Amino acid sequence: MTVEQQIIEKIKEFDTIIIHRHQRPDPDAFGSQCGLATILRASFPQKQIYQVGKDEPGLAWIGQEQEIADSVYADALVIVTDTANRPRVDDDRYLTGKFLIKIDHHPNDDPYGDLMLVRPEASSCSELIVDLVNAAAGTLVLNQEAAAKLYAGIVGDTGRFMYAGTTAHTMEVTAQLMHTGIAAAAINRKLDEISKPEARLAAYVLQNMQFTAHDAAYIVLTKDVLAELDLGDAGTSSAVPLLGKIAQIICWTVFVEQRDGSYRLRIRSKRPHINELAKEYGGGGHPLASGAMISDATQIPEFVAKLDQIAAKDTGDTE
Repeated sequence: MTVEQQIIEKIKEFDTIIIHRHQRPDPDAFGSQCGLATILRASFPQKQIYQVGKDEPGLAWIGQEQEIADSVYADALVIVTDTANRPRVDDDRYLTGKFLIKIDHHPNDDPYGDLMLVRPEASSCSELIVDLVNAAAGTLVLNQEAAAKLYAGIVGDTGRFMYAGTTAHTMEVTAQLMHTGIAAAAINRKLDEISKPEARLAAYVLQNMQFTAHDAAYIVLTKDVLAELDLGDAGTSSAVPLLGKIAQIICWTVFVEQRDGSYRLRIRSKRPHINELAKEYGGGGHPLASGAMISDATQIPEFVAKLDQIAAKDTGDTE
């Protein structure tokens, strides 16, 4: 029996299913979580299906989270989607259910749960949810509402199909979702939209980004800058791809100051792997898209020097 089939059997077994995803969600976190919840509601109307976590206003068009009592977990199946490690799971109650399943597409550096479907080669967790449906031999219903959420997740995590994780299978799955009649162009536009503060942020990033000797790039977004632009941490995600649009840039990082003076790092690369560097700073993720944290601004020069060395090795210029 495949892992997908084992998951389907567990879904059949439980009357209550609670789905979690990671903190600071992106479209794939919301798409995979809410898409799976929608599929299960359509497939098993008699079951109680919940999606939980902190609401993210910018992604409310994909789905809305639910508030549930602690007691609901007592005899529940808990599924965590798109979350590589336990500290990142939104809502610690995910550990209080009767059975735990992890569905994820990040490197499995932190195995958790009673059952795991982890495929780092997948473009997104939303892609894995479609694979789960296809393995169910008709048991799971993929309706148009669920397809729209999963499509948003795939488009979001592939960077509009520009990232290396996009495969022929990704495109086949995407076509399957489009065949349900979703408004794909409208979803694309929604994902591409930015607010006026985000537009001002883009201008600031392009004006103030810094370049290293070997074609790495970075930008430091302090609390004062974010306050002036009327943005919080979540609003900085739209700036992350900007540095990579420059042809010569090989890898880059966006430093975002948090309320306590620490910095969240959004690390990206076109070719060389940067997830090992992320791990040095308590983070991790995909080889070309990772995150980490540093305690304060004094660590920025050291990190940038290491990022520059990664770029140097990629070009062969290590002198």
